[in-house]
Amino acid sequence: MGKDDLDGFNLEQSHGKERVRVARVWRTKEGYSLVVEWKVGITLFSDCLPAYVNGDNSDIVATDTMKNTVYVKSKECAEQLSAENFAILLAHHFTSYYKPVTAAVVKIVEKPWERVHVINEPHEHGFKLGSERHTTEVSVKKSGSIKLVSGIEGLSILKTTMSGFEGFIRDEYTALPDTRERMLATEVTASWRYSYETLSSVPQDQLYFNERYLEAKGVLMESFFGPPKGGVYSPSVQSTLYHMARAVLNRFPDISAVKLKMPNIHFLPVNISSKENPSIVKFADDVYLPTDEPHGSIEASLSRFWSRM
Repeated sequence: MGKDDLDGFNLEQSHGKERVRVARVWRTKEGYSLVVEWKVGITLFSDCLPAYVNGDNSDIVATDTMKNTVYVKSKECAEQLSAENFAILLAHHFTSYYKPVTAAVVKIVEKPWERVHVINEPHEHGFKLGSERHTTEVSVKKSGSIKLVSGIEGLSILKTTMSGFEGFIRDEYTALPDTRERMLATEVTASWRYSYETLSSVPQDQLYFNERYLEAKGVLMESFFGPPKGGVYSPSVQSTLYHMARAVLNRFPDISAVKLKMPNIHFLPVNISSKENPSIVKFADDVYLPTDEPHGSIEASLSRFWSRM
């Protein structure tokens, strides 16, 4: 069935399954448990026009089948693997196993279960929930081409000094004073695109992307905070964001583009006074009112000239 059957209209369509939750446990020879919890989203692009035009579902992969496939494929993974590799596995399965499917997009958010330590020793099977989440989005076409993006969300970071904001546009609406001394807090959402373009070019190490995720997170934090002694001064969130993204690109040659979203979560100086007491609380870079509404919104992407984020 072709475009002529649409009476001059153009139809763009996809279908999939969202919020498929799966947990997988592996056990080592030494008796330690390894665990991941993933929230999986699947989108399929397929030649199933008759389903829309004629009610013919013969080329449709049921979304319940997609859900079941997540559990079957996780069971088949005898060894621990990264969220990226599991997403690639799923996307490749859908594009190679089903003839009508021309492309698949798989998104995964990993819940941050972290091994606990009891009396300074790692527990064999005990875990606690962390904060920031590892994310990935993989697009695979039937031809074997791939677009691979990884990232992090919910990375809350703060420094109590070495931040300022001054020299900005002033007019009749401006009340914010210049400052070279303020707290800087944000919740980082970051994504980075890898330069791999085919399934065959992706590293074979099933934990490679876990290591790269931890390394990239470390570079982002190192750039935000600076050296342990003294830190690094931030003249604006924009400047800090740019240097964080640039540091990732400089460190990792297989990352071609970085996107960062960093809301400026404000800590407002507290001054309290009354007629009787003009300095109930007199601010001296010590007492703040934390607030996340409203907040500044800063985001940007940085890429190598040849990259497409």
